[in-house]
Amino acid sequence: MKNPRQQVLTKFVALCLILFGYAGYLTYEYDFLTGGIAALITWSFFVLCTPVADAGFLLDFPIRVLFGVRMVFSEIVVWAIAITLNAVVLWKFREYYQTTVLTRLMESILTTPFPYWLIVILSAIGTFLSIRFGDELMDVLHHRDRDFFHSHHFKHEIVLFLFFIFVFFSYYELISSLGISIEDSM
Repeated sequence: MKNPRQQVLTKFVALCLILFGYAGYLTYEYDFLTGGIAALITWSFFVLCTPVADAGFLLDFPIRVLFGVRMVFSEIVVWAIAITLNAVVLWKFREYYQTTVLTRLMESILTTPFPYWLIVILSAIGTFLSIRFGDELMDVLHHRDRDFFHSHHFKHEIVLFLFFIFVFFSYYELISSLGISIEDSM
């Protein structure tokens, strides 16, 4: 059986290869700069506009396992990078949003405060709730803060779970209002 740290490192490398492969494809289709920026905007879309911890697959979980840094802290850094990236690209290099369907969608979300900034807000709530559960699970698995985890009342966890469900369905309704359909993209 493989060492858990080695498994995490293997998955991290595989996901990085997917990201770099996508950036390579975009570089082939456009040019190095355009492909790289479009790949970063796409990554930021998954960070800012999905209500689960997407960056967790690339950064949060491996950093937690390898270095012991709580996932919530690394996710805050990821969100800061994604927000800064989009602010700079929107301000100085807006044309890069016209490269792919996801980058155009990202521009629409960012430039339409109401109601589409709610997608980012709901995504933040969903992401940080899922990160919280992930950190608590890691604490219990590593026998840290076991008393803290067990001292929470079951009702509190149910309320958080129901809130997460509300966030997810609200997010779905907002995304649907953008006219996005899985069937349309296939």
